[in-house]
Amino acid sequence: MQASETTPLTYSNSSSSYPSSTLSTAEESSEESDVEDNENNLKGEVSEEDILGRKLIACNNNEELECLVIRRSLDISFHPPGSSATRSRFPKLAGMTHRFTSSRRTRKEDQSLFQKMVVMVSLALLGLLIIFVLLEVSSIVIGPPSEPIGPYKLVEVQVGEDFFNHYVFYNGLDSEGSKGYVSYVSKDQAFELNIANVTWEDADPSIYCGNSSDAMQENTMKIQNESLKEPFVYMSTSPTDAGPRNSVRLEGLRRFNRGLFILDLRHMPAGCATWPAFWLTDEPNWPVNGEIDILEGVNMQTEAKTAMHTTKGCDMYDVPLGVSTGYWDTAVGVPKKNGDLDMTVREARNCFVYDPHQWLNQGCVAINDEDGTIGVPLNEKGGGVFVLEWDPINRFIKSWVFAPHSNVPDNLRRSIESANDKESTNKVRPDPRTWGLPYAYFPIGVGTGCDANHFRNMHLIFNLALCGSVAGNRFFLDCPDLKKEYGTCENYVKANTPSMDDVYWKIRGVYVYQREWERSWVN
Repeated sequence: MQASETTPLTYSNSSSSYPSSTLSTAEESSEESDVEDNENNLKGEVSEEDILGRKLIACNNNEELECLVIRRSLDISFHPPGSSATRSRFPKLAGMTHRFTSSRRTRKEDQSLFQKMVVMVSLALLGLLIIFVLLEVSSIVIGPPSEPIGPYKLVEVQVGEDFFNHYVFYNGLDSEGSKGYVSYVSKDQAFELNIANVTWEDADPSIYCGNSSDAMQENTMKIQNESLKEPFVYMSTSPTDAGPRNSVRLEGLRRFNRGLFILDLRHMPAGCATWPAFWLTDEPNWPVNGEIDILEGVNMQTEAKTAMHTTKGCDMYDVPLGVSTGYWDTAVGVPKKNGDLDMTVREARNCFVYDPHQWLNQGCVAINDEDGTIGVPLNEKGGGVFVLEWDPINRFIKSWVFAPHSNVPDNLRRSIESANDKESTNKVRPDPRTWGLPYAYFPIGVGTGCDANHFRNMHLIFNLALCGSVAGNRFFLDCPDLKKEYGTCENYVKANTPSMDDVYWKIRGVYVYQREWERSWVN
């Protein structure tokens, strides 16, 4: 039968046809009769599912009519569509009915889900807007975070009788890595052997004069009138019957993660077999927490150098031009794995202690361009001032040497003088920007080849080693005449020659500054 010959079923959805939620008995009987008549006309022409589908469509979403049609089609009076009774009697019709009603419910659910998603996205955007507004307000009300970027403030003065209170005396043999031909002694032993002491001496007017002859004359008169004396810290060695000399190794009590470290030095251990050092490290976590050698002398070397030692991932290949006056140490003749020697000359820019193209534990080493800044020539000048600036916030580590003391910049000289004056209430703050270029410049931190975390939790160390893995291994190169006479570095030390009397530290003081904390968005 064609569609045009079929009488369509229509059901009114008006309120006049169904004034209440429940149909009257007469109306229900009339409607049921009409449904039966149409069912009879349609049977045999179309499937039961199609008949029911057309009836439901004709209900125009009237739930009461739909319920009536479904009940009559399935011949039930109270079971809802899709119940077990319906499915057992008319499985095809029940399945079709379930799909029809389910799809209509799914569309409603989809619409509800979409509305919920819109609400959630709107709330998220609102939350982000609130956070942005709060950040903007906090920058005005609270201000930027606090960082150590302010002027330098004096945090530690190591001078005179108080000097040794900032350290502990290491007691024992030298480390396995250094293997120095010494035996470090305790504090009591050091003072008993007189290889550690504090001596008061007449002040030297030339130290205070700077570059001005008028200032020298003024200071000379002041010293003479006031009979000024200064305390100096001495550390040296003494012989033993066993051979290795008694010596001193001081390890600082305070740990640092940044700072400006100033050493006013009047004499350093120098000459063949000597290996003194003033440095920063964290021995239990070496080389993870790094090492910075501020001052290190080996045998007859006369040029100051700063060396840094780290784990892998710290190099100095990105140092900007024009930021320092020094140059890089080199490595050549390094043994390869196959036993051959690598004769390629390379700059020692990799701080990794096990870099395969540098000497073992060579690290990255910057050398002062001026001769006579360590060793015997430095002692002949009366010493000098060594400075290390470790500033991870400003992303660098710098080193200076000023020798003799007449070359010390005015700002630095006045900073040291005011630090030594306990009664002074107006301490001069050091300003490295006024000192000229450093001889060593190591970029560290974000945007460099060396993460600033390679250097942390370090303390200051003074030690006086003899021979060992560096000075001993270089003994035949640096001291060929003594090599011929004594054969080895250790035999030379054991001979206790008069030259050993000149192997000592003489220190006026160590001064440590740190930047004050200030609020700033820029680091």
